[in-house]
Amino acid sequence: AFIETNIVGTYVLLEAARNYWSALDSDKKNSFRFHHISTDEVYGDLPHPDEVNNNEELPLFTETTAYAPSSPYSASKASSDHLVRAWKRTYGLPTIVTNCSNNYGPYHFPEKLIPLVILNALEGKALPIYGK
Repeated sequence: AFIETNIVGTYVLLEAARNYWSALDSDKKNSFRFHHISTDEVYGDLPHPDEVNNNEELPLFTETTAYAPSSPYSASKASSDHLVRAWKRTYGLPTIVTNCSNNYGPYHFPEKLIPLVILNALEGKALPIYGK
């Protein structure tokens, strides 16, 4: 499902956006953007705080961090990010890629951070705290 949704689906959206954008007049073309929402998982895994020496800081990801996906999901999202950047470079399609973490909304899996914190708080359970 990851390949079909994240790679093929992104390709279909990019082609539709490119065809739409190509037909716009110049004023509307200038204000058009294709916003691709990705994940921070494309950068790989951060070490657990217990795996970092006391004198070392926990490493952070930035927009210049090299991609190092570590799961089929993150590899498919990294692939879609590369497609978006390729459409920008090849066709001039104005794009924005954001790499978010902890997105939430309806039908979110209950084991994910935000639903877990909310459910634990409602049930009077301990809240998970990560990091130092």
